[in-house]
Amino acid sequence: MKSCEILPVDPESPDQDTIAKAAALIKKGGLVVFPTSSFYGLGTEAFNAEAVGKVFRVKKRDPQKPLLILIASLADLTPLVRAVPKTATRLMEAFWPGRLTIIFQAADLLPPNLTGHTGQIGIRLAGHPVACSLAKAVGSPITGTSANLSGKGGCTAVAQLYQHIRDQVDLILDAGRLEGGEGSTVVDVTVDPPKILRQGGIGAKRITPLLDG
Repeated sequence: MKSCEILPVDPESPDQDTIAKAAALIKKGGLVVFPTSSFYGLGTEAFNAEAVGKVFRVKKRDPQKPLLILIASLADLTPLVRAVPKTATRLMEAFWPGRLTIIFQAADLLPPNLTGHTGQIGIRLAGHPVACSLAKAVGSPITGTSANLSGKGGCTAVAQLYQHIRDQVDLILDAGRLEGGEGSTVVDVTVDPPKILRQGGIGAKRITPLLDG
């Protein structure tokens, strides 16, 4: 069992030294708990298969269930996917950054364990200033899965983190209590027609009109 450092971070204007420290840990294969728009997330470098494996183990997550990843800008998307369908472009223009995760066909450069060996990857443009700054500082996509045990609810405050999580991560960025509520809406654009897999913070009434054509 190790002692995990907890650093306070301004949710609107994060200190760049704090972000740099977290990014350096991630680049070394470490795990960092950080705030997202709804719940605390568990981040590591998406291209690091060994670190991704640690995320699965810490969360006790089914290895056949892919992890979603966060990007800092739209320019980061193209190398990660095989194609960007027109429907995906419409959805991104309407809702990114925000609570929308889009499922794409993954590019070969992504580790197979990240995609749960499905060849598909869920991607979201980071909306929270801390999450966005962290992904930008790392210089590559980071995992954005909830910092919880698989099947359990997300944490809106650091005090809610399971001790099992605390014991196995390298750093926690504490931005206070988060909004919580529903997680991201998940839309699969690898099928025709695209399909809403999970309805979250963005309702189906807003999504559906953009799925046709």
